[in-house]
Amino acid sequence: MALTRGPSTESGKETPVAEGVRDIEASIRTDFHGAMTYGRYLDLDRLLHAQHPVSQPEHHDEMLFIIQHQTSELWLKLALHELREARARFARDDLGMALKCLARVKAIQKQLTDQWTVLATLTPREYAQFRGSLGSASGFQSYQYRAVEFILGNKHRSMLKVFSSEPEAQALLEGILKEPTVYDEFLRAVARVGYAIPAEVLERDVSEHWTFREELVPVFREIYESDSTPWGLYEACEALVDVEDNFQFWRFRHLRTVQRTIGFKTGTGGSSGVGFLKRALDLTFFPELYAVRTEIGA
Repeated sequence: MALTRGPSTESGKETPVAEGVRDIEASIRTDFHGAMTYGRYLDLDRLLHAQHPVSQPEHHDEMLFIIQHQTSELWLKLALHELREARARFARDDLGMALKCLARVKAIQKQLTDQWTVLATLTPREYAQFRGSLGSASGFQSYQYRAVEFILGNKHRSMLKVFSSEPEAQALLEGILKEPTVYDEFLRAVARVGYAIPAEVLERDVSEHWTFREELVPVFREIYESDSTPWGLYEACEALVDVEDNFQFWRFRHLRTVQRTIGFKTGTGGSSGVGFLKRALDLTFFPELYAVRTEIGA
């Protein structure tokens, strides 16, 4: 390997550097005693030591399974963070920042959906060799996933009992259950612009899951068909549709990954597995935004 001359040392002699090797620039700090570092800032000691396979003997592919789900939980945490901010921005009539938050949520959803491709490299035989070690652990018990569903409108008080052994998780979900959804705050913003959102919609019990409101369809038809519609309102409607579409894509990829890996076995948490996941595809957050498409131009 050919050598070139590197930076001079204190003795005045140049240090030979292998050709093609990038030397450390003199200005780069190398002593971090008592200073903030990349690892400390990200708390990597805890993060990278939070994978604890339980199979005995440890199965090679269990690490993939753990990291896949831990990564999903990190993305869900960020998605919930952004959805809360979008809701707050709608409440303050700040459509621009609400849309910014929703754009980030959509990017997060793409990451969540694409990473099913990694888990799909786990073959049925490989998973079967350590699946029993999971016991009753199941993605059904992801409180952050439920929190995202709650803040988007799919609220079910009965889900709280699933988290009775996790008081903090249960408290988080109960709090979101009692708060307006992103859609509630969006509709209130629409009403403040001057659109005729019915009082019973604006004053509804926000702890109940959202159900289809026929009387909102003409309102959305006006928003979509009128040339005088503020662009931000139209864009927000489409952003919410994007969020729901992305959620459905994620659900579908989940379903297909489960089906190709365990077939029609019962889920580890006791669900019917694929059948349960198929029924989730019928759930909707913003039904009026889809129903209005039948009316536009009719």
